[in-house]
Amino acid sequence: MFVIIIGGGKVGSHLATLLLQEGHTVRVIDMREDVLLKLHRELPAEVIHSGDGTDPARLEQTGIAHADVLAAVTGSDETNLVATSLGRFEFHVPRIVARVNNPRNQWLFTQEMGVDVAINQADLMAKLIVEEMSLSDMFTLLKLRRGDVELVEEKIHQTAPVTGKAIREIVWPPNCTVAAILRKNDVIAPNGATVLEANDELLVVVRATERAALAKLLARA
Repeated sequence: MFVIIIGGGKVGSHLATLLLQEGHTVRVIDMREDVLLKLHRELPAEVIHSGDGTDPARLEQTGIAHADVLAAVTGSDETNLVATSLGRFEFHVPRIVARVNNPRNQWLFTQEMGVDVAINQADLMAKLIVEEMSLSDMFTLLKLRRGDVELVEEKIHQTAPVTGKAIREIVWPPNCTVAAILRKNDVIAPNGATVLEANDELLVVVRATERAALAKLLARA
């Protein structure tokens, strides 16, 4: 995967490092001299590109025509919106991700503005706090379809309503599918006849609105 990151600050440099570790091709664009110096201490030289991430010519030079993802993660919402709009409507990048710095600007970061995924850090933190307070140890591994669908991991409590029952005997919440069961050192591909045991760790695809109902099934009775 080829990813172009606009903004080489703490968020951009950390994102680039993670993507490089996963074997992806990454380019980071920034025009601040102090940031560029720091990037050269942290990242390979070929990853770092000096320039304005909202300049179409600079984006072309960086190879945006071949990019799979454009991530605009600067500290300026205006810059991020300009970069994402260029990426989507001028260069037709398949996937656009944008950082939202001011929660009041969230409404601007829509698909109509070229943004597929808007990351509002304040909003995410608030949701995580609520989830930690209300949903026991359920852990979100992945969010899909703009957060409407989640892949979650949860361990079955010994006294949970589902313990000792076959999957087909359980009344699951709507739009909820058990994708895998982690049992000791085994990974089990479940079917309707699979009997759930205490301490099984379930990987479940579920709508965000059904997480609470799922948690009740797997938690202490």
